[in-house]
Amino acid sequence: MDLTIFTGTANRPLGESLARALGRPLGKCQLERFPDGELHVELQEDVRGCNVCLVQPTSPPVGENLLELLLMADACWRGGATRLTAVVPYFGYARHDRRSRPGEALGGRLVADLLERGHFDRIVAVNLHTASLEGCFAMPLEHLDAAPMLADAVRPLAGPGAVVVSPDLGAVKLAERYARTLGLPLAIVHKRRDSGANVSVQGLVGEVKGLRPIIIDDLISTAGTIAATAETVRKEGCADEITVVATHALLVGPALERLSKVPIRRLISTDSVVHRTELPFQHQVVGLAPLLADAIHRITAQGR
Repeated sequence: MDLTIFTGTANRPLGESLARALGRPLGKCQLERFPDGELHVELQEDVRGCNVCLVQPTSPPVGENLLELLLMADACWRGGATRLTAVVPYFGYARHDRRSRPGEALGGRLVADLLERGHFDRIVAVNLHTASLEGCFAMPLEHLDAAPMLADAVRPLAGPGAVVVSPDLGAVKLAERYARTLGLPLAIVHKRRDSGANVSVQGLVGEVKGLRPIIIDDLISTAGTIAATAETVRKEGCADEITVVATHALLVGPALERLSKVPIRRLISTDSVVHRTELPFQHQVVGLAPLLADAIHRITAQGR
């Protein structure tokens, strides 16, 4: 079965990298925004009988990028594509897997339902913020893990005198994996979330004095958690060389302002979203194309 790859506008460089890794040309698709804000999608490739992969992280603006993905899927389905795979390296609404209070919407389930209505046969995502979100999907979901690639990238910094730091209890399991892989001790920050953008630190378990912290998280959004963690380990007397490792570096809203006020030396993240430029620290980007290409090879082989 022929494989055709299209990319939306949310992260075209990643779509191009994935096409190269798969040895395929990137499919041609016209995406045009009308003056009234409506999006026009028109395929310029014949997809009848093809296995189609659509690359589109649902990064901010989440609603616009999600709608673009659904319109591309509809164009492919109406064009006669045999199978549709959504490659969504960063999956928006992954934190909305359950309701904590009456009256809340269940955003994760709603997005999963929308993708099902988009005629997708399979979803490929990387390090969902909440792994239990997979239960919201009726179709199979390939949940890929970028942690081994990121651990390899941080390994040169992980010699004697370094410590892995979990910024909250939710990231402990992920941080423990890094600590085991890198052979480093682990420290854990206890935080309290005061609002969607603000957090406060309640305490620190573990030793960081004189050590080089490697703060591990899956996602940096407004950077409230990372900034509070960096300030905490600084006050505890850590070495003046803080590294942050995260799969998805959104860096939205006040993120850069917050991070510029704490002594972060470098950030290591993937290219799941288009990375920000002119950061106040070093930024090493780990490409996801090999990981995604391997998953797509396996998915394509299953369909033969």
